[in-house]
Amino acid sequence: MNDLKIGNYRQAPIQLNENLKQESTSEFGKVIKGAIDRVDGMDKAADKSIMDLLKGKADIHETMIALQKADISMRLFLAIRSKAIEAYKEITHMQF
Repeated sequence: MNDLKIGNYRQAPIQLNENLKQESTSEFGKVIKGAIDRVDGMDKAADKSIMDLLKGKADIHETMIALQKADISMRLFLAIRSKAIEAYKEITHMQF
């Protein structure tokens, strides 16, 4: 069998752009902040719905729906947070 050899190879130059790195970090921060704000908004809406129910201004069904929306959004956010933490820990344990 003929041996195949690869010659004249070298690593392509990698250019690090500090502006790109800064923008991607700030974009990730904006996404996380937006998710936290949406979950917090649903929690506040559920609290307001409870107060309206106690005052007689809201129906029990609307209140329960608002509470379930807040609960589901919080559970989803916590699950995503846990997965992100697991991924970060796995990355930090990698050896290059």
